[in-house]
Amino acid sequence: MSFESLQDFIAMGGHGPFVWTCYGVTILIIFYNIVQPIIRRKDVLKRLNRNLKRESNS
Repeated sequence: MSFESLQDFIAMGGHGPFVWTCYGVTILIIFYNIVQPIIRRKDVLKRLNRNLKRESNS
């Protein structure tokens, strides 16, 4: 499929809203799958560090 202009590319033959919504949702899911483990790792490390300090003070 060849597009005459950027406007035609964005419209995607009338399917543009569906196509671009799918791309947006996919990007959000990928971003979430990258960021969420990083955030959870930080929380787990903080909790483990807190527990270690508490146990060493006892």
